[in-house]
Amino acid sequence: MNGKPYAESCEQNRAPILAVLKTWLTEPGLLLEIGSGTGQHAAGMAGELPHLRWQPTDVAENLPGIRRWRDDSGCENILEPLELDVAQTTWPIEQCDYVFTANTCHIMSWPLVCRMFEGVCGVIRSGGLFLIYGPFNYHGQYTAASNARFDQWLKTRDPDSGIRDIDELLPLAARHHMTLEADIEMPVNNRILVWRHR
Repeated sequence: MNGKPYAESCEQNRAPILAVLKTWLTEPGLLLEIGSGTGQHAAGMAGELPHLRWQPTDVAENLPGIRRWRDDSGCENILEPLELDVAQTTWPIEQCDYVFTANTCHIMSWPLVCRMFEGVCGVIRSGGLFLIYGPFNYHGQYTAASNARFDQWLKTRDPDSGIRDIDELLPLAARHHMTLEADIEMPVNNRILVWRHR
């Protein structure tokens, strides 16, 4: 991959995620991506969403890889990647229309998930949409045996990580003036949760 970071999962989930983004993110605006990782989602999807300006962000050590994917993509609507740790008090943008994040909630500790919602509330416009992709539990239950195994692996690696439960996310979102607009089934036992900021 010409020295670029690469994640197989990004290639596998790009098309189904893009289909959802095309359905929901129909108006022109600025999309903030939290935890851009390798940069593959931005490079693979921004060109299909020319009405959006795509703002990649991640911790500092991931920015060079994101920049390489951005440069190779040739997409003029992908902005220069910015450093963002969700725990920081001041985020690097003042306002956006949409926020998208993939496979972050189960990697973060619960306090950082709370900080992410707080930070999104501070930058997203009224009526804006916050889309979260990943695996989720429902009422304390796994949706698949593979998710249970994945959660066990996560906790072995970091006891503070793990698949989040919708029953925890709903009141957290409500505290930050967000309501769940849609809960969309995705391949491989994943979901996209679509929250609207009121």
